Amino acid sequence: MALSRPLRPAKTKVMSERQSNAADTDNWQRRTVLVVDDEAGMRSFLSRALEGKVDAVLTADSAEAGAAVLEQRHVDLILLDVALPGASGVEWLKALRAAGNPADVILMTAFADMETAIEALRSGAADFIVKPFRVDQMLNAIRRCFDRARLARENYLLRRELDQYTIHKHVVGNSEAMRKVMALVARVAPMPSTVLVTGESGTGKEVVARELHRLSGRQGQFVPLNCGAMAPELIESELFGHARGAFTGAAGARHGLFLYADGGTLFLDEISELPLPMQAKLLRVIEDRRIRPLGTEREMVVDVRIVAACNRNLAQEVAAGRFRQDLYYRLDVVSIAIPPLRTRPEDIVPLAGHFSEQLSAQLGLPVVPLSPSLVRLLQAYDWPGNARELRNLVERALILGEYPVELLAQGEPGPATHAAADDHAPADDAVLLESVERRHILQVLASEGGNRAEAARRLGISRRTLDRKCLQWGLRP
Repeated sequence: MALSRPLRPAKTKVMSERQSNAADTDNWQRRTVLVVDDEAGMRSFLSRALEGKVDAVLTADSAEAGAAVLEQRHVDLILLDVALPGASGVEWLKALRAAGNPADVILMTAFADMETAIEALRSGAADFIVKPFRVDQMLNAIRRCFDRARLARENYLLRRELDQYTIHKHVVGNSEAMRKVMALVARVAPMPSTVLVTGESGTGKEVVARELHRLSGRQGQFVPLNCGAMAPELIESELFGHARGAFTGAAGARHGLFLYADGGTLFLDEISELPLPMQAKLLRVIEDRRIRPLGTEREMVVDVRIVAACNRNLAQEVAAGRFRQDLYYRLDVVSIAIPPLRTRPEDIVPLAGHFSEQLSAQLGLPVVPLSPSLVRLLQAYDWPGNARELRNLVERALILGEYPVELLAQGEPGPATHAAADDHAPADDAVLLESVERRHILQVLASEGGNRAEAARRLGISRRTLDRKCLQWGLRP
């Protein structure tokens, strides 16, 4: 049964599609398209139609010639004729999918029937177009492919976002120190330069990095990676992607975070944990703006702004031989130092209010008010865990219905003040402290399904500390 071509739409609809296509092609500038057709006229026609809309249009007159192109260049989309000399378009498509090539493929044919269309879609084609076709038909098919790829990328990043535990989404703070930080962020954000964000653990380095991205005007995504949380042997694949069979367990091809961050910002947290061999590769990518997935010979051009963060002194790491000096200077184009929470006590109440509002909505629990005596206690505390520790305290308060101020007393003499009613604390503070701590740790551990690594990250303590406490309480892994 022959496939019928769609009727010519009304003029107003054609104009609407053309306007939509013009807007969509603004996002095509970094895409590369390969046209594989044995007819020189068709190759020329499609090349002219796509000229100026995409970054590059490559052509080949056979599947074999197309395969040679893919060995040298990364391609986002293939416009593939079914009837080719040698291997047919459908046969080559099956070979591409078997090899794990993720590029979208639009099949073209002048002799279409339902069986061919079904076989093409089952073989992994993204779309199927019958010759002869109009330019707007092909542009619409390309737009659908690019939109699907964009949505897939956004969904992947959203899943990563939901899996990550962030302190908060916006920078909160009215202190003079934080006003200076945000003034520097606003000045640096529109620039493409790399930025190094420094500060103690828990000060909110990722939040500042997100604000840099938000104010940058970049159209791509913000993609975070904690270098200290990845196994050293997996970091290269995570950043650059890999081909099928590139290493043991690589059952299929996969894009890397650099590609997902194309046009946006890649945030490399705990950059000091990056192994030395990867530091050299990262330096090369920053300088050349090209990546090479594992197991491939092709290079891919990427437009990624790098923001790195570290809670160590990188200059000292360089002196100790644990960090490359050339990479340090390449990252430290602009440095933003986030002051610890203990040096800006005026930010504690706004932060606590922000955390209370956020966590109250997440946990479905009422906000616990701050009494004047508790505010004084919060501002007098040293906050070794910074904003992350404050968030954990607020979460404890919502769960318990009151602020466990005995955690803030720091062993000072005299009665501690209770948040809700300013009553005297129980005599045995040590017993109460252990009880509250154990209850909260077990609740967080239960909420993470027993995942101790994630629970330790949420609690702001090391995995070793959590294991030791669980052992004391008779809990086995």
